[in-house]
Amino acid sequence: MEGMSDSSLLDRFAALDSAAVSDALDRLGLPCGVGGIGPVWGPAAVVGFAVTVGLEPRAEGPAGAHIITTAVERCDDQSVIVVDNQGRTDVSCWGGILSLGASLRGVRGVVADGACRDVAEARELGFPVFARGSVPATARGRLRQRSTGEPVGVAGLTVEQGDVVVADESGLAVVPRERAEEVVRIATAIVTRERAIAGEVRAGAPLSRAMHDARLTEDGEVGR
Repeated sequence: MEGMSDSSLLDRFAALDSAAVSDALDRLGLPCGVGGIGPVWGPAAVVGFAVTVGLEPRAEGPAGAHIITTAVERCDDQSVIVVDNQGRTDVSCWGGILSLGASLRGVRGVVADGACRDVAEARELGFPVFARGSVPATARGRLRQRSTGEPVGVAGLTVEQGDVVVADESGLAVVPRERAEEVVRIATAIVTRERAIAGEVRAGAPLSRAMHDARLTEDGEVGR
């Protein structure tokens, strides 16, 4: 039953976008959505539970397993891999073989606070990659894995394993797992109201009046 519940929750978030989720986070006093990380090969949107990976500069010593591979192997079809590479854009922290392996496991996408490479391969797979940009420089000899499954920082947000990640062309929103039901309820109500107001604008209502509509304010009814 838990799996069905999780799947239903993700379906409800998938009907939203990062802006609506960010607005709901705002209403609850939680960190809102952020920009700077976007899709690297075309329009994309991903919603899933975070599987976290922390990276750091490579030091001397044995190389160990290639970065992120063990995290990919722990994923399923509800997962979004979240990579903390501290915003670095001079070295790739995600590449084509990782995209292939993740895609074959049904992973929904990757969100990297860093750069990626092999963009064409991700596009051919239809695998959503969100990053700060692309660069051909390899991670080998430059990066190592600091952690998996531990809290990481992404664009100023803290992401914990299992948090709900919503990423699209507008940016990234992260929902603490224990607040997800509350957030999705409020965000859904916000979308419903905005669609009604948009319908009035299309029907000829003055934009200034529509944008001052009480339904867009925090009137205490949202989410009830």
